[in-house]
Amino acid sequence: MIESRLSTKERPLTGRRAVLGAFAVTAGAGLLQPAAAAPAPTLTIGYVHWLHEVDTLSYIFQPAPNDGRAGAEVAIADNNTTGRFLNQNFALAAVEVRDNEDPVAALNSLIGKGIRLVITDRPAADVLKMANAGAPHGVTIFNAGAAEDSLREEDCRGNLIHTAPSDNMLADALAQYLIWKRWPRWLLAYGEHPRDLRLAAAYRRAAKIFGAHIVAERQYKGKVGSRETDTGLIDLQKELPVFTQNAPNYDVLVAADDNSVFAGYLPYRTWDARLVAGSAGLIPTSWDPNSEEWGGRQMQDRFVAYAHRFMTALDMNAWVAARMIGTAASYAQSLEPDKIMAYMRGPDFQLGAYRGLSLSIRDWNGQVRQAILLSDSGRLVVSVSPQPGFLHQRTVLDTLGTDKPETKCKLS
Repeated sequence: MIESRLSTKERPLTGRRAVLGAFAVTAGAGLLQPAAAAPAPTLTIGYVHWLHEVDTLSYIFQPAPNDGRAGAEVAIADNNTTGRFLNQNFALAAVEVRDNEDPVAALNSLIGKGIRLVITDRPAADVLKMANAGAPHGVTIFNAGAAEDSLREEDCRGNLIHTAPSDNMLADALAQYLIWKRWPRWLLAYGEHPRDLRLAAAYRRAAKIFGAHIVAERQYKGKVGSRETDTGLIDLQKELPVFTQNAPNYDVLVAADDNSVFAGYLPYRTWDARLVAGSAGLIPTSWDPNSEEWGGRQMQDRFVAYAHRFMTALDMNAWVAARMIGTAASYAQSLEPDKIMAYMRGPDFQLGAYRGLSLSIRDWNGQVRQAILLSDSGRLVVSVSPQPGFLHQRTVLDTLGTDKPETKCKLS
């Protein structure tokens, strides 16, 4: 485990110049020095950061080592911008955990330092272990990475807050746009990995809710040929069209490929001239580096100035978690974790997150309500869901994901 600490007093977000007045005190003048102001009390937020290698479609998509953590660090600086007017200071204590290391041990090291609010981007099974281990100590876990709906439903926990959108939220966001465009006929393609099956189930659910029709399903088995060989592109050009050959008439190929095995190769290689969406083509996501509306450009510039790279969806999810803590602390006028969480879970809490509609927490399963961007594979933001015309008696954001009447979560 690699542990690091960050405070924006030590690492400022931007290169602002601090103008210091030099006060000369003449010896023997008899002037009294004013007492130094007491330092602002500090709330330290924990971060159990997953250091792991990812198989990506292309070398340029390899995540940065600080993917996610950089978003939390920027949020700490944002918290301190407001906090200095309220005599509040925030810091981040990050413990980096590799695949073969125990995340609960990392959590316990943070608990031993008195930290009770912890962000993590570990997989779903580890998130659940950490929530169970932290509960007796009054620890709240902010899940910034795991999209499994089971964490919000049958495996929900009262000390779990999910800033990562769920699979159902992402699928619903895409489904709304496809229905709004009047493209209701889908060819569903999915892989062999359990996460692919989970995502495929989310698209089946979304189709049923919003009135789409899955005309056929295809499961991709095996791996695509290597692009590094001289014949790699030729092999792909032969193999991928056959995978979609002889399908019933459809409008969009919806791909569920959470492991990035085959979906990225589908655009421009389908047998029929069709659009691709889901895990490639038009992709639902919590953030895109090209988002500039609702102050998004300001967020992007601030992040690039700090991290020297573009902001990812995981960065945004971690930023939201740390900013929720800072915002709740300012309104609760307290750095006590219990008071922060009481306000955050209350009816008055909202957070702007550069996507138009303010974020809040669903009281039935701990999921953060949020708008979902639809990205053209990282080139442009095509749209944002909820789409026009999809209404809800509480908030249009609750048209995305599992609604209260259908939840399986039983929280006291």
